[in-house]
This record gives sequence, structure tokens and C-alpha cells, in this order.
Amino acid sequence: MLLKLFIENYALIQKLEIDWRDGFSVITGETGAGKSILVGALSLILGQRADTTVLFNKETKCIVEGTFNIFGYGLERYFIEQELDYDENLMLRREISPTGKSRAFINDTPVNLNQLKELGARLVNIHSQHSITTLNQANFQLEILDDYASVQLLVQEYREKFKIQKKRRIELATLNQQESQLRGNADYLHFLFDELDKALLIEGEQQELEDKLALLTHAEEIKTGIILSIHLLEGADSNLLGLFGETVTALKNISSFHQNLAEIVDRLESNLIDIKDITKELQRLEDTVQVDPRESDRISIRLDLIYRLLKKHQIDTVEGLLRIKEELSVKLQETESLDDRIIKLEKEIELAEQELVTLAQGISTARRNSIPDFEHEISELLSELGMPSARFSIHCTTEDGLTVDGVDSVKFLFSANKGIPPGDISKIASGGELSRLMLSVKSMISRKNLLPTVIFDEIDSGVSGDIAGKVGMILMRMAEKMQVIVITHLPQIAGKGSAHYWVYKEDVNGTTRSKIRKLTQDERVEEIAKMVSSDRLTEASYQTAKELLIN
Repeated sequence: MLLKLFIENYALIQKLEIDWRDGFSVITGETGAGKSILVGALSLILGQRADTTVLFNKETKCIVEGTFNIFGYGLERYFIEQELDYDENLMLRREISPTGKSRAFINDTPVNLNQLKELGARLVNIHSQHSITTLNQANFQLEILDDYASVQLLVQEYREKFKIQKKRRIELATLNQQESQLRGNADYLHFLFDELDKALLIEGEQQELEDKLALLTHAEEIKTGIILSIHLLEGADSNLLGLFGETVTALKNISSFHQNLAEIVDRLESNLIDIKDITKELQRLEDTVQVDPRESDRISIRLDLIYRLLKKHQIDTVEGLLRIKEELSVKLQETESLDDRIIKLEKEIELAEQELVTLAQGISTARRNSIPDFEHEISELLSELGMPSARFSIHCTTEDGLTVDGVDSVKFLFSANKGIPPGDISKIASGGELSRLMLSVKSMISRKNLLPTVIFDEIDSGVSGDIAGKVGMILMRMAEKMQVIVITHLPQIAGKGSAHYWVYKEDVNGTTRSKIRKLTQDERVEEIAKMVSSDRLTEASYQTAKELLIN
């Protein structure tokens, strides 16, 4: 339950702190005094979005802080899942800076707005006058039925699985599209890959083949040149080696007569050795150079194939062709594995669909089984609220396929008068009737699914007199099991509260501020008397106020 609410720099509130009690509390005050401002401030710590327009002073930040006692409401698991410290006395805090930056805290730990909103939904339910119109909305009606049937967890499980199934279907559609595109290219990709695979390409072979072809093309010319060189070196009558040897012998014979000749002889002998080595090397080369037209043709054909593939794939090297071959191989593998992935995903979707159908049918059965009791309880509450002839029913139909809500579509039908068949609430119910119907729904749901705190902001719209007293009685019964806080203009309801808070305006230094305080018993009599006589206090209004408080 809500223990304390601290508000600073919000709307017309400069600073205030309110201590709340359990049971049934009422809030009254003149129109525009700031009663709904309290609800707006509380909404901030329940995860509602806000901007700098809420700041009382645009130069400082807005702070809203709520203290709750959460013992016995089974929230420990939430704190474990969110990795937050659990304490029976929970503190929620929200700060809005002048720049518009928002910060949220749970027990002084920074959290995001979604975390604050999720926890807030488990602590407080706020029902405003404007939310009455939500009773006309199909999704809200189904949510109410689910609350009554106690299938919220099943519906949550179903929706999570439905969301996953939707993602699977999107993935399957994407895979099928890819498969369709690849199927059209598959034959061509196979052709390209096979062509490169059959070519048996080897890194560096292009340069090697080009070198071999150049050698074979000029083999005869090379061989002729080598043979002639060998002949000149040692085969001719006046060959170079012979002449070189005679020269060395001639100079040796006279080298003792001149010291420079000995040095020249040494140089000639060294050159003679080099020429002999060159002659032997030429002889070896002459043996290796072969004229082979067939090998030349083979290499030319191989190079033609390589050049054609290079041109076809617009690449410069054999290494580039090998990379393309690898890329083609990967694409072909993807194409071949795509069918397997599609088949596997189709089976997953089929099994998940069966599971969803089973889950949705179970939810549907629970919903439909709860409808008679739901209709009966609502009718009894409406009768208690002065509408004995009211008829309320739920029209439940089955959808053609699975939806995010399962297989059901519901519509609340209502009639306030005899002889008029129930019709669409949005077309047949007045404002006062909607208020009483919504109160009946809230009362019934609250009994089945206890929340720590329920706040009604002018739930009494469109009701008065004896009916207002009956509304107060229903709220009192609700307050036996939870904390109920009601903003009201009706003395019949205000008199039922176990605690009474008064909201008022005060001018301070030319600035209007909203304030609130808890009334004493005598102050309650005076406030309710004003509500009875529209601010004109009379002995009769005092007496009525006392009677309302006694009753």
C-alpha cells in the first residue's frame, strides 16, 4: 500500500508530503484546487512520461517520491529478475530536470521507465474519469474478462509465443524469397563453378607457363646460337680457347724478363678458366633446350583457357580466379543448405502452431466458462447501484485464425431499461450508467485480483443521491481488502471514508499554490456540510454531514 507521497516542484505544488493510511481514504476540494494534480504526480512514479511543462519552477527539477509497503504481495521474484534490492518498504522516485531529462529510481537504484512502469502496474491502479471511455474498447473488455477468468499469465505466455511465431513466419518468408532468387541463379552458379573447378588452376602457373612458352617459341633459335658459340669457343680451327692458350704460353716464356708480364699472364689464365666454365655451361644448356612443337601447342592451349577465364571474370590473376571459385562454392553451399533450413523452420512453425492452438483453446475455454458468473455479478452490482432492470451480457465470438489475443473476440452489451435488448455500450449507455458499470467492473476485478492500492479520480461522475451512497458502500467493501483512495465531489461518498484529505489553493507572494492536509473529525463535518449545501453552511447541512459520517 501507499504509505507516503512526496511532491516537489510539480504543477501548482511547490512542496508537499502526504502520509496515507490503509482502508478507504477520500480527497475533496474545490474544482481546480489541484486534486487531479496529485494523481498526475503519482503517475510519474508509476512510469508515465512527462516533460518540463510539469515544472512549477522552470529553473529547478521536479521530484516525486512514493513509499510503499509491499509485504505479502509476492513481488520478490520481480526484484530478483530485475537484479534489484528487495525491501518491504519500497521507494519509487522520479526526477524531471529543467532540460527535460528524466531519471527513475527503485530503492535508490537507477532504472529505466519500462521497469518503473512494470513495477508500478503491480502496485497501483489509477482509474480516472476519462478512463471510463476505455470500457467501450474491445481490447479493454477482453482484458477485463481475462482478469476475471484469472488467465492473465496464460495470455502473457500465449502472446510471447505468438510474437516468436510471428518472427518465425517473417524469417520463413525471407528464406523462401532468398530460395526463389537463388533457384534462378543456381544453374548459372553451378556452370561457373564447374568451369573453374575443371580448369584445375594453380597459383603462379600463368607466369610459369608464359616463361615456358617463350622458351619453346625461340628454342631453335636459342639452340643454334648456343651451338655456334660453342664452336667459336672450342670447335673452330682458330677457336677462342686455343688462341687464348697459345697467348698464355707465349707470354709465360717471356714473363721472367719483365715483371708486368707475369701479372698479365695471371689475369689471362684466370679468364681462360672462366671461358672454359662458360663453354661447359653452354654445352649443358644446349642439351636442355629442346624443340617440341607439341609441348608448345599444349602450353598455348592452357594459356588460352586461363586468358579466357580472366577476361570472363574481369580479373587479372589466377589467384583472383581461385578466390571467385571459393566464393561460388560458398554460395552453392548456401543454396543447398537453404532448403534444409526452410524444411526445419516449417516443422518448427507447425509444432509451435499446434502449441498455440492448444494454449488459445484453453484460454478460450476459461474465458467462456467465466462469462455466466461475470454477467451475474455485474448485474447484481448494477442492481445495488439503483439499476435493477439493467441487463449486461458478453458476446464472445471465435476468430477465423489465431490473433495476438487468442481465438476470441468479445463485446460488452448493456441495457439499462426493460424491454430494450442489450446493445453496444458506446451507443446505449449514458455517462452516469458508464460510471456505475465501470465501478462494478473495477469492484469485481479488484476482489479477484488484489492490488495494494486502487485510486478513483471522480468515479462518481453522473451519480447522485441514494446511488452515490451505494457507490460509497461498494468502495468501502473494496477497502476491506486493499487501500482505496477516491477523489470525489459527493458528500455521500466523502462521508464513507476512514480518512479525509482536503486539497486547497493558497496565494503566496502573488503565486498560487496547491496544498493538501488531512482533516480532523470536526473539519470533516464542516467540509462535508459545505459539499451538501454548496459552500453555504446551515444547521441542516451540518446535521446531514454528521449523519453521513455516522452511517
